Amino acid sequence: MKRYNVIAVYDAAEKRILMCQRTKEPFKGKLNFVGGKIEPGETDEEAAYRELFEETGISKDAIILTHVMDFRYFLSDKELEVYSGKLKKNVLLTEEINPLLWVDRTENFCDMSRFAGECNIEHILQQVDYYKCKTLK
Repeated sequence: MKRYNVIAVYDAAEKRILMCQRTKEPFKGKLNFVGGKIEPGETDEEAAYRELFEETGISKDAIILTHVMDFRYFLSDKELEVYSGKLKKNVLLTEEINPLLWVDRTENFCDMSRFAGECNIEHILQQVDYYKCKTLK
């Protein structure tokens, strides 16, 4: 099974979400969470912090990540782990490949003309909001 992660990063005020604009398929040109492939031999948490740092420059000392949920796609043999966290301090973002931008939490993340994931992004954010006391430390 191929394993991936995505990370919902909130700004310190919990008003904006960090997104990347995908430069390749799937969902080329659309906004998505940052994340990537879980490599063999690393823990799930190590993979989440590594991908976050590689794609954004956000280090472990700037955020506490919480494992929120997983999605398993049996027909495509994929698993997607979902993490969330709130920045503890201001950071200078460093783009790896995909352009980064902050998106207001009030956006319609089910707008499939702008956002990847067939409304999964909104579902994830609703879960993070619902369990805010546990997911945004």
